[in-house]
Order: sequence, then structure tokens, then C-alpha cells
Amino acid sequence: MFSAELKSDTLKGLVNIISTLIDEVKFTITPAGMTLKAVDAAHVAMIEMEVREKAFESYSAEDSEIGLDLDKVKGVLKLASSGDIIRMEQDESHGRLIFKVGNITRRMNLVDTSSMSDPKVPQLSLTAHISVPVEELQKGIRAAESISDHITLRAGPDYFELSCEGDTDSVSLRLDRESSLLIDTDSEVCSMFPLDYFSNIVKAVPTGTMINIELDNDYPVKLVFDLADGNVKVNYLLAPRIESE
Repeated sequence: MFSAELKSDTLKGLVNIISTLIDEVKFTITPAGMTLKAVDAAHVAMIEMEVREKAFESYSAEDSEIGLDLDKVKGVLKLASSGDIIRMEQDESHGRLIFKVGNITRRMNLVDTSSMSDPKVPQLSLTAHISVPVEELQKGIRAAESISDHITLRAGPDYFELSCEGDTDSVSLRLDRESSLLIDTDSEVCSMFPLDYFSNIVKAVPTGTMINIELDNDYPVKLVFDLADGNVKVNYLLAPRIESE
């Protein structure tokens, strides 16, 4: 059994981030909160999310799994205004999740989770650790989108750079340690990534969020950030684009 109340803004943030990769998701429910692990269809990116009990206005649950169609949840969110409380309650007898927004009740069939696996999260020890406001990354993405379909991330002891090079034009965003950048690395590192995946996740992160970037040479990049006053933890992994010789 699962029932909970959640601010509409928090639920919208979670759905926007998850839906950058997948349309249907399996949440593992426990008395302490909800978790998910998922990869996109092309196995280019992976997301791991923990939604703790304190992220909810109220929360009551037993161990279970719930499969949701995120497009349908987005439909529920359109019924809610900023600041509204959305109530969710599992109807086990009919295989549904009931959403209540004000005087509106939406009953939604749950998605079968039997074929949804739990991908193994790789344990990576990456050289560079950078902490940067999401607004800075979003600026760099806006500048890069008309240039190319890939983006390069570089870091050194005193800087972090996001750059993009096309057939005729190039653009870069460089942040030095003296700015709002926090960085921990003793060496230069560099990797290239598909811009669409990187852009989609960064655009979905709410303004005011600090993103922790873990980077190394030709390794996946790890983006780690919190939502809901630290009660939601997100770990996003994106595979590098390796250019052939």
C-alpha cells in the first residue's frame, strides 16, 4: 500500500528530470521513500534517483513496486498550479494509482513492471570534481546548440570549460576558480559527449541548483545534484563520445 502527498512543483521537477531518458518508469517503494534506476533505450545515459520520505508532505508505504507512464503524470500536473498539493494513493485491487488535485480525481492504470530490470550502477572513481551553478551550464548549452551535436567538457586545477566546435564556428564557456566554481583535480581531463543528452538533463534541473560534475579522460561524466531541500538525490551518468582515429 502506498499513499503520499507531494507539492506539485516537486513532482513536476522529478517527472521532468526522469522523462529526459524514459517514458515509463518503475519506482521501488519502501517505508523510507522511493528509488529508481533506469537507462535510456540506446544505453547512452543512466539515472539513479532517491526520493526520501521527508520530500513529501505526508507519506505512508509498504515495500512494493509501482510502474508509471510519465506522459500521463504530466497530464495530471497540468491540472495543478504552483504550490498545490497532489495526493497519490495506490488502489491495489484495480492496479491503479489515484491522483487528487483539489476537487479533481484522476485514476491511472499502473504499468506492468515485470519486464523492467534494475540496471547496475557502475562504480566510477573519476579524477576531477567540479561544482557549478546550473545556470552557468545552461548558458553554455544555449550558446552551443546551433554549433554542433556534441559538446566537450574540460577541467584543470584552476578552470572548467564547456566547448563546442562545428564545421565553421566554435563556442566555449570557461569558468575560473575565482568565480562561483569549486574544483578539485590535480591534472587536466577532457571528454566529449552527445549534446542532446547533456542539454536535456541540464535544462530540466531547476534554477538555483548546484550541480556536482565528476569527469575524467574518455570516461562517462557523472552529474550529481539535490532537489527538495536535499531530500531528493539524483545521479546521472552519460557515456562519452569516443572519436575514432
